[in-house]
Amino acid sequence: MIQAQREYVLRSVEERGVRLIRLWFTDILGNLKSFAISPAELESALEDGMTFDGSSIDGFSRIQESDVLAFPDPDTFEVLPWGDTKTAEARVFCDIHNLDGTPFDGDPRQVLRRHVRAVHGQGLTFYVAPDIEFFYFEPPVPGQRPTPLDEGGFFDLTTADITGTLRKQTIRTLEAMGIPVEYSFHEDAPSQQEIDLRHTDALTMADSVMTFRVVVREVAAAQGLHATFMPKPMEGVQGSGMHTHLSLFRGDDNAFFDPDDEHSLSPLAKSFMAGLLRHAAEITAITNQTVNSYKRLVPGFEAPVHVSWARNNRSGLIRVPIPKRGKPAATRLEYRSPDPACNPYLAFSVMLAAGMRGVAEGYELPVEADANLFEIDDDVLVKLGIDHLPKSLSEALRAMERSTLVQEAVGDHIFEWFLRNKRTEWHRYTTHVSTYEIDRYLRVL
Repeated sequence: MIQAQREYVLRSVEERGVRLIRLWFTDILGNLKSFAISPAELESALEDGMTFDGSSIDGFSRIQESDVLAFPDPDTFEVLPWGDTKTAEARVFCDIHNLDGTPFDGDPRQVLRRHVRAVHGQGLTFYVAPDIEFFYFEPPVPGQRPTPLDEGGFFDLTTADITGTLRKQTIRTLEAMGIPVEYSFHEDAPSQQEIDLRHTDALTMADSVMTFRVVVREVAAAQGLHATFMPKPMEGVQGSGMHTHLSLFRGDDNAFFDPDDEHSLSPLAKSFMAGLLRHAAEITAITNQTVNSYKRLVPGFEAPVHVSWARNNRSGLIRVPIPKRGKPAATRLEYRSPDPACNPYLAFSVMLAAGMRGVAEGYELPVEADANLFEIDDDVLVKLGIDHLPKSLSEALRAMERSTLVQEAVGDHIFEWFLRNKRTEWHRYTTHVSTYEIDRYLRVL
């Protein structure tokens, strides 16, 4: 099968006149990295990998152990649907290995592949479907606030809807690259959009999220505009989340579905959800990795704040959507805290690890919190056993640092580097003097 896929890639490059193949991979923070090779190098790359200097990638190798190998995954080969058709380019995602052929500990894609294989060994497939929110703005000007393209709200459509046109172009481009879209619409905030990807296995979806971010930016840039996945780019309106729908299947059967349960949830689904809830604070630094992420996770803007679950209640961390009648395959959990600035490989890994810890140890699911939690006093919530998500990156890092689950899930290399990098980000944030402080205090103190 692998050899047949390699031959398909080589044949496609020749038949479609591809002149450049971009090898894509990500660093620990989920920044897309790439270098290009010519078609003449592709066969060797597929067989033996391509050596590059890992010390040039932040969080990869140290100087004394710099070289690593990028092995293209032939299943991810796609011709890029932009640029000059006479000099077509393609992309392929890579797994990073050490020179001896072993998986490289700093490669987020390998981390997710390890978790996917582990549940596959239990006869399960982990499916993911993210609802990805983002903003379109005029090109950024240093020192100035972002300028939205419209003043629209939920599902708005006007006769001169430039953002709707951008969404349509984005969807066409995604589907040309084999990434199916389920929904798209204008979100609640001015110039905010949402595009929901159709569910697929977690590794394919992580690749798709990385491709999605490139496509959204490319389509916007082609029109002289700017797209951003910053979680909270504007004050006073909601931020951008990446609500993530999760399910486990045994073959063609949804392992989360139980027709005899009042909520149609199987014992496996309940233990999985209990695992996510118990370890939520520990994994939040991964799912919400920037200082800015915690400007979104505040009351009043439809983002989750409390560690709770309910059916169709958007004030909690986990929502259990009610599937259409006769559609057991649609039974799933919606984990609502992640934002689109996360590294999807690591985010999906820690969500899966937390859920499967709940399954392995038989965690009991807490009582459903079906009230609007934003309207309940914190003292009452504490008595009910409902905790808050971390309120800052610093708080999230402290929870992660104490977590053996996250350390085991991402490995020592990524765990230690991530904490070190993010503590530096927090320190720089706390020592930065903001425009708010100047405006608030300079003239009166």
